[in-house]
Amino acid sequence: MAKGLVKVGMADAKISAKPGDVLVTYALGSCIGVCLYDPAVSVGGMGHYLLPNSSQAPGASTANPFKYIDTGMEKLLAGMLSQGAVQRRMKVSIAGGAQSVKISAQDYDIGKRNYLAIRKFLWKNGMLIGSEDVGGTFPRTMYMRIDDGEVTIKSYSKKMARKDT
Repeated sequence: MAKGLVKVGMADAKISAKPGDVLVTYALGSCIGVCLYDPAVSVGGMGHYLLPNSSQAPGASTANPFKYIDTGMEKLLAGMLSQGAVQRRMKVSIAGGAQSVKISAQDYDIGKRNYLAIRKFLWKNGMLIGSEDVGGTFPRTMYMRIDDGEVTIKSYSKKMARKDT
């Protein structure tokens, strides 16, 4: 699977229309990974977002918009549209949103807040989640094949990986 492997880091997003490419993001704990795919033009995009909302850190979203779901998804969606994708045709898969770290007795539950933020963004943009693997306390790795949009999620507390198409 290493041939054509395109890594999406934390606070990052990538778009591809290249046959044979596989987008991958690792270590989705409380972060949210999002795959968008338009089957009519075989364009796919993946984002790895750390926090729900850029408004809590004014000015920070200009340094790296992909750190936040609100600004990162806007840029990912705009990039996909610029490559010929059509929003209403896009298939959506998400993963992550785990409660991987307990900060203190007062739990901030970033994973849950990230999950709610991505659902809100998608709902406001008329996009439905086709598949998801969220919550729990374990990390995930998410893969998406550009050839057919197949998404595979490896959950590290489970023995078998899950595939969604």
